[in-house]
Amino acid sequence: MDVGLTVGESIERTERTIEGFDLAELSIGEGSDPNEIDADRLESILADADADLCVHLPFEQVVATPVPELNDAIVDYLARLLEWAGAADARKAVLHGTARNPHDTDLRPLFADQLDAIGTAAADAGVELVVENVGHQKRGLPLSVLGDLADETGTAVCFDIGHAYMEDGDEGVDRFLSEYGDLVSHLHVHDARSRGDTHLPLGAGEIDYGVVRKYPVIRRYRD
Repeated sequence: MDVGLTVGESIERTERTIEGFDLAELSIGEGSDPNEIDADRLESILADADADLCVHLPFEQVVATPVPELNDAIVDYLARLLEWAGAADARKAVLHGTARNPHDTDLRPLFADQLDAIGTAAADAGVELVVENVGHQKRGLPLSVLGDLADETGTAVCFDIGHAYMEDGDEGVDRFLSEYGDLVSHLHVHDARSRGDTHLPLGAGEIDYGVVRKYPVIRRYRD
């Protein structure tokens, strides 16, 4: 099992906190230029800690809109970031599963096309794309829709347990893992409360991790 931590955009935070972990998940801020990141320093920090790199693509960037020209630009933008991630030897890139209007069923085929194109760009860069469930957010696709589209496009999933709980409780976590657990190749693990608190330490919230632990995909990360 590889255990990592999210470090935001900060190399300094990475250096302070990475010891003892297997990977760091470095965020790329929307509109920031990853070429301004001190890649040599990042590589040295990770090498000293014997840790790998994952990246989180910009949180606010939607994947699909009704406008073809914007969709093309989104793919070009993310492909540029993925090229940098590949050059930095990142193993995975996390992409939020979002659309301009996630409840517009006409956008779902466009989302699939976008996801397929972004996945191709990731593969060309030598990075595994993993799409993250954020259905509790305004622009996040619902859990089952995200699962279906990830399955349709052959895209791996970053399953965020806390986000799934915020969207549909323990039942939503259970349902997603029972139907789409074989797609999960990356986990975000934190606790949450139904009143809106999230990204809490495990045990500080309401998630029933007994539900989570029964699935082989989760046991693979624990054993």
